[in-house]
Amino acid sequence: MSDTPSKSADAQEPATPEAPPLPWADVQPEHFKMLRLAPLQTDRNTGGRPLRFVQFGYAERNNKERSLLRMNILLPGQRVRKEQNQLDIWVDHETRRVSISPESGLQVEPWNRGIGRFLMAQAILWAQKKWSTYRVDAMALASKDALNEDTRLRRDHFLRMHGFDVVYADAQHLKASLEDVQVGELLNNWNTEKVQFVEILEAAQMLQQAEQTLQEQEVKLREKEEKVTKYQREDTGLRFTITCLVAFAVFQAGLLIWIATHR
Repeated sequence: MSDTPSKSADAQEPATPEAPPLPWADVQPEHFKMLRLAPLQTDRNTGGRPLRFVQFGYAERNNKERSLLRMNILLPGQRVRKEQNQLDIWVDHETRRVSISPESGLQVEPWNRGIGRFLMAQAILWAQKKWSTYRVDAMALASKDALNEDTRLRRDHFLRMHGFDVVYADAQHLKASLEDVQVGELLNNWNTEKVQFVEILEAAQMLQQAEQTLQEQEVKLREKEEKVTKYQREDTGLRFTITCLVAFAVFQAGLLIWIATHR
């Protein structure tokens, strides 16, 4: 019998060390800009799409190991879920890799207004300024997006418009992933007819124009109210005159009848 002790049957293999948590977990947007969502025709899936103004916020962090761009879209007067309208871009300088978060995919509200393409374009622009030779990590796409054919096609169109290559591992188009790609090969454009930056002076001019239009409408409204009041007075006078004429006609008819019956 060997003197070497045997391993216990329930002995466990040493656990794989977890990756250290990423920094800047509590970073919130620090710089803000106004965006104009252009009015669009009513969509059969998303309903009305009126003119709307939203806030674009972002924050940037950098150190020797990593860089981060954190972005969000704030909707005045409307609350959204925590995971909506958020996009993080992480840069690992040691591996020269870029990753996108959240991994579950970009979720935007309101939908079909160009917000998603705008956020992705800002992320690509930021990364291309300094790290165009880095590569974006390959990543699996959420299978829930493939349950609806229209949603899947919209997602794939969105990604391919930015230069990503969507590949499928099955014929049913359920298991999709993005191929890794060099940052400089991505496309940083968005539909500027749907989403536009609004500068401070431009916003002030819009407010001034709106105030002027409101004053003009108030003047027109007062003029119409004065005309309505005038017509009401004339209508009251006419009603009184008609009532008097009817009363006089009835009296005259009664008088004629009395004269005729008392001859």
